[in-house]
Amino acid sequence: MFSRYKFEKINMNNKELLQQENSKVHQEVIEANATYAESFGEKSNLALPPSRKFAILTCMDARLDPAKYAGLSEGDAHVIRNAGGRASDDAIRSLVISHKLLGTAEWFVIHHTDCGMEYFTDEIIRDLLAKSLSTASVDENGWKNVTEEGGSNEAKHISFLTISNQTESIIDDVKRIKSHPLVPSYIPVYGYIYDVKSGKLIEIPEATKVGRAN
Repeated sequence: MFSRYKFEKINMNNKELLQQENSKVHQEVIEANATYAESFGEKSNLALPPSRKFAILTCMDARLDPAKYAGLSEGDAHVIRNAGGRASDDAIRSLVISHKLLGTAEWFVIHHTDCGMEYFTDEIIRDLLAKSLSTASVDENGWKNVTEEGGSNEAKHISFLTISNQTESIIDDVKRIKSHPLVPSYIPVYGYIYDVKSGKLIEIPEATKVGRAN
């Protein structure tokens, strides 16, 4: 299960709390934003509703860039992201607003290969969090806490929407969206898997079938 899982070990022994003033990442983000803002130009005139009138629900995985794999520019579409690209209550909340108030007329649900949500279950993450809130590590034997202090049992109240089969998860999410009482039947919902090795979008025909407008 863990043979393909790549991760970097995180040094949890640094006693200095990471704050704005000593964060390299924070400084890089602020500097990048300054460069971006210098040439912002006509983007200041973009309208609030997305110009191409569609929305994408996809995963937060850092390897995925919806702007590139779907050919988006600023102002084109709504992109809703969470762990796994799942049709959670909050994702559906955003899609409903996207259509009702901002005019999107078709939606994509895009999961991807080698998704981190395939590498654990609700039981695993609940057990880890019950014993520690610090970042866990994983090897060929599975997940384990680096330290076991300061945990919480609150995770037992959360459904983490983990994935055991990508094709089934896409179909399930499209079905859940289409059957929601706040989603009009005339909105088509397309189901795809993004291949992290090729950059290609692979259609899941059964998902698109159940997502057809009617």
